Amino acid sequence: MNFRTLLMAVLICSIAACGEKTAQKITDWQDIEKDIQTKFIMAEDGAVIDIPEGHYKFKGSLSLEGKKNVTIKGAGLDKTILSWEGQTEGAEGFKINNCENLVMLDLTVQDTKGDGIKTQKIKRVTFKNLRVEWTGEPQEKNGAYGFYPVDCDSVLLDNCIAIGASDAGIYVGQSRGVIVKNCEAYHNVAGIEIENCIRADVFDCYAHENTGGLLVFDMPGLTQSGSKVRLYHNKCIENNFRNFAPKGNVVGEVPPGTGVMIMATKEVEIFDNTIENNKTMGIAIVSYKLVQKPYDDVKFDPYTKSVWVYDNRITRKALSTPALEYDLGKLLMYKFPVNRPDIIFDGYLDPALEQANGNYTEPYMICVGDNNGAKFAVIDAPNEFKNPNTDRTHFDCSKTKLTPVTL
Repeated sequence: MNFRTLLMAVLICSIAACGEKTAQKITDWQDIEKDIQTKFIMAEDGAVIDIPEGHYKFKGSLSLEGKKNVTIKGAGLDKTILSWEGQTEGAEGFKINNCENLVMLDLTVQDTKGDGIKTQKIKRVTFKNLRVEWTGEPQEKNGAYGFYPVDCDSVLLDNCIAIGASDAGIYVGQSRGVIVKNCEAYHNVAGIEIENCIRADVFDCYAHENTGGLLVFDMPGLTQSGSKVRLYHNKCIENNFRNFAPKGNVVGEVPPGTGVMIMATKEVEIFDNTIENNKTMGIAIVSYKLVQKPYDDVKFDPYTKSVWVYDNRITRKALSTPALEYDLGKLLMYKFPVNRPDIIFDGYLDPALEQANGNYTEPYMICVGDNNGAKFAVIDAPNEFKNPNTDRTHFDCSKTKLTPVTL
């Protein structure tokens, strides 16, 4: 055998060996995916589903139904990465229903067609050290919600990160007993949203570079009305990102540059937050009537009541321009060209409970205490914004503090 023939033989052998290794690697990768899916299907009460270090791709949702005391555990945020890019079956990454004592921790979920992690009707759910994200430029086709626990009891989110949701990065809806702490949300339409929840605390969180930072909403047509929500010791900074929500979504009405928005709910306490450089408004207290969307829920109360805002630090860059592509931004620029308010109340009051001074009777009063010199205004939305005023006299009050949430 001459040298040339020998060299060709070596090359052919090497290519064949390499092909064998590549094929084996792909098979192993596919086997791991199959193994993870099998673990979900076969999980019994008390199971610990370990997902090893690796970057895995899935075509369909991972589902769990009717189990107790299940833990789903990765090897770490940057070590166990589950991607649903190009998802063809289902919409969610994780879809978990009717369980008790669910724990998820130490992994990342990417690029789901719909919601990242959806849990429904769970008694005691813990999300810890998790990230849900849509990679690339945030866009309308991204899933609506990163974290989406709905109709659950005893919900804890701790040290979680949400990026790129076309509605809310961290959303908790229609639940009872909620703690969201040490979390970060950015490049979402809404950073963190509490909707129709009873007893919820959001604290030590960092909402930045969203359209709106922290939202507390009640919406019509849902199972319960929300109440007793506390937002405190959060950083809500530079939430000036463009609104990329699909057309028709209520959150699509939130102007870029909104720090905190409270809408159509009651018993909300907002204190000791740092709210900086949100170009349109620091804190907005508004009625569902402001969004001018019809509803047919006869039990729905569109008015916001019993809110207490105090001891917050609200600052904004000098000469910053509100979101002029939104009517509310135009209004604030036109009515307050120099001293734009940091805290606004739209002025909508339930006729059955209002006083002549423009506030509610006790115990429903809206109270705006001292917020380190932050400016306040009632923008007179019911009268087409004709007579906005900055008199805080009838809003300078206090309320009984809400009880901290325990799970």
